[in-house]
Amino acid sequence: MEFESARKRMVEAIDPELETTADALRVVPRHAFVTERWRHLAYADRPLPIGGGATISAPGIVAEMCDHLALASGDRTLEVGTGCGYHAAVTAEIVGAENVYTVEIDAELADAARERLTELGYGAVSIRVGDGREGWPEHAPYDKAYLTCADRTFPDAVVEQVRTEGLLLAPIGLADQRLVLATKLQDGSLDRLDCGPVQFVTMQGPDV
Repeated sequence: MEFESARKRMVEAIDPELETTADALRVVPRHAFVTERWRHLAYADRPLPIGGGATISAPGIVAEMCDHLALASGDRTLEVGTGCGYHAAVTAEIVGAENVYTVEIDAELADAARERLTELGYGAVSIRVGDGREGWPEHAPYDKAYLTCADRTFPDAVVEQVRTEGLLLAPIGLADQRLVLATKLQDGSLDRLDCGPVQFVTMQGPDV
């Protein structure tokens, strides 16, 4: 009951215009995705460490990202950076767990996320261990794709795997990061919209 009340207050404190994810945020138990050490802060609107140099994103930015992507039921969605699985769970509440494909480079994080998501009823979310820059071509094309970690630009492979008129969202830049929403055009180029400054952990891999 204590966590339910805290979760309700968290949702009420988030921008009321971000209605797309309100129901999902009310359902997904964020405290189940953080360690005991940080559980008392589970419903604060802030990122928290989850190990391996990664963090669980603040619920406000998760809601904002879902809203920018205009996620809807049935959208086949690619996530780069599974982390603890919280963002994937929120996405799954909106699009359906069977439509979420997520890639995590850290095998321990991926295994823990898979176990946690299954325990919480999101076992249909598909998780692959690997370099997120490669996306997950076997399940393309995607309607939507997003990165939960910052990179210099949208990974080429991820762009290729999103359908024409599909949407991509990512923190772009390393020291100076901007959240960028992009629509994939007919010729494969991206029409970009700057959604403002953000601060994410950077993507792991040889190019960072």
